[in-house]
Amino acid sequence: MKSAVENLNPTRVRLTVEVPFEELKPSLDAAYKKINQQVTVPGFRKGKIPARVIDQRFGRGAVLEEAVNDALPKFYTEAVNEGELNPLGQPEVDITELKDNELLAFTAEVDIRPSIEIPDYSGIEVTVDSVEVSDEDIDASVEQLRDRFATTTAAVERPAAEGDVVVIDLEAKVDGEVLEDGVAQGVTYTIGSGELLDGIDEAVTGLEAGGSATFTSELKGGSAQGKEAEVSVQVSEVKARELPELDDDFAQLASEFDTLEELRADSRKRLAQTKKFEQATQAQEKVLDALLELVEVPIPEKLLEDEINTRKHNLEHHQLGQMGLNLDSYLEMQGKTAEEFDAELREQAEKGIRTQFVLDELVNKEQLSVGQEELTEHLMRRAQSSGMSPDQFAQAVVEGGQVPMLVGEVARGKALAVVVEAAKVVDDKGETVDLDDEDETGETVEATAGESAEESTEAAEASADDTPAEGDKQDKAES
Repeated sequence: MKSAVENLNPTRVRLTVEVPFEELKPSLDAAYKKINQQVTVPGFRKGKIPARVIDQRFGRGAVLEEAVNDALPKFYTEAVNEGELNPLGQPEVDITELKDNELLAFTAEVDIRPSIEIPDYSGIEVTVDSVEVSDEDIDASVEQLRDRFATTTAAVERPAAEGDVVVIDLEAKVDGEVLEDGVAQGVTYTIGSGELLDGIDEAVTGLEAGGSATFTSELKGGSAQGKEAEVSVQVSEVKARELPELDDDFAQLASEFDTLEELRADSRKRLAQTKKFEQATQAQEKVLDALLELVEVPIPEKLLEDEINTRKHNLEHHQLGQMGLNLDSYLEMQGKTAEEFDAELREQAEKGIRTQFVLDELVNKEQLSVGQEELTEHLMRRAQSSGMSPDQFAQAVVEGGQVPMLVGEVARGKALAVVVEAAKVVDDKGETVDLDDEDETGETVEATAGESAEESTEAAEASADDTPAEGDKQDKAES
């Protein structure tokens, strides 16, 4: 077999392959054997029909077609390996010549991973937010905890105010007609929580038991989702919420600490850890952006379109469907036009693919590998975020052939962690940020940033697979 590679552009090649006819013999023999099992010829036992009889009765062309279809994947793979190519997706194959007992020639056009040169990234410098925990932050944290231990009193005879709990009946009308699913009775609502319709806080504030009001609001779900409705609200009860006193007794009730001072100190420590994590995540995101700016990454157009379609499909049929929304209502809520949404989606898809290509090249350059323990830890995190048990998630991953995908995610996370380690990270006060600091669990912030990097490259994985035989991209994205 002879093959040649023609570069059509930085991300697409044409393979020209010539195969001597003798190399088709195994596939020809298999074709005769297959046809033998499928047809019946009087005077011959099934499976014992001579080749010349098959040629006479069914035509040599049918045999050649079967043989070529069987052999093409093998010859294509050999040509890809000979050309040291990394194909993306399925090739477009065209048989240019087929001479019986002489020659098979074909071309195959396919997208390939672009050749990427990773420049020196040690000079990357980014600025992140400084870690500051104010007394106001601590006050807000303690108040949230205090709110969780609030109690509700019996009904009070006074106008409802913010923070009160009201029991209400609701009725929604659209175009003057009461909706079938627009009536609710005995709904318990905390004023100011923002858990119901827009405008309800203003409507019920100041009403006593037995009072009513009408307001206009956009419905967030149901049969008339996204439409403006006239909503009537009737208050049947007003209850006050009582917060516990902020003292040592509260600290003992709500935590393992004996004093309020110890509780506040612990809140300060935890807030600082949270802000440190946010700082590390911010550093990772900014370092990735800076790295991508250094590298020229051509993107195959078909790969990009597949990624855009995958993301749009998952948003419409999975994320929005679970929330009872469609794309139109989602865009209306976001205040975006379809054109703006498509532009943002394309930008996100481009970044996802560029991220994967660059980090994969870094994995090769830095010779990074993934250990079993690292893969197991990543699988546990993915299982937790998916709502499945680790065993269920692992089984789904293995059955779906997704293990290489998870390995790639971990490897890319490690690659980005290498770049973050080499970068100079300073806060907005000019102080150097040490990402090697350990939290109380002994885990470095840098390691945490590496985990975030794994998650940031998952979206690109589904559409930029370099092994087409592993399955349909859409199925991967959904699984």
